[in-house]
Amino acid sequence: MFDVSFLGKTFLKLWTAVPTTLLITVVSLGFGAIFGFLLALARIHNVKGLKQFAQVYISFMRGTPVVLQILVVYSIFPSFLNAVFKESGSSFNVFEINPIWYAFIVFSLNTTATLSEVFRSALLTINKGQLEAGFTSGLTHFQTYRRIILPQAFVAALPNLCNATVGLIKNTSLAFMMTVKDITAVAKIEASYGYNYIEAYLDIFVIYIIICTVVQAGFKRWEQKISVFKNK
Repeated sequence: MFDVSFLGKTFLKLWTAVPTTLLITVVSLGFGAIFGFLLALARIHNVKGLKQFAQVYISFMRGTPVVLQILVVYSIFPSFLNAVFKESGSSFNVFEINPIWYAFIVFSLNTTATLSEVFRSALLTINKGQLEAGFTSGLTHFQTYRRIILPQAFVAALPNLCNATVGLIKNTSLAFMMTVKDITAVAKIEASYGYNYIEAYLDIFVIYIIICTVVQAGFKRWEQKISVFKNK
């Protein structure tokens, strides 16, 4: 029987897990943006070794399910590390590490591959003549990128960056597989007491809709504010 009171009570309780979901999202976006941008530059400028690594890495991360990546990072890799530590005589217990660190690793690695493609496509929209114009005016390579290239590329990347962020938020619902108490994990725990899974999943659905809608609205407003840098 559908329990309306459980629906309302659980809906409010799930908001206590929202900060965990957002923390995973922000950390993953931060690391993903930094390393994704570096990989994008390596491919654009044909950096020997790094370009090939970037191609293989992106192909692997985008070609494998997130669930499989979670199993490797959360199950296989810690077991391997634990065996190495034991063999070396160390008393460090890998299995005592807070599971949210595994979530940071999985989603950062995945986001790096996604954002690398986002940044690469955005940078390729900028005319190479603008880079040469920056050098001609006396700017260094770094200054040209910071003042001319990046502002325009960021505007071009923003729609895809929004899509990547929303996709990441939804993917973090898999963090419960690593025993992280995110929105999905808390909902499943609450539902298990009285088998109110329908109500719990409905709560999850509504909360993710709200979060993703707010994020998309924020990106849209951000895009309007920086549209002055748009490459015409």
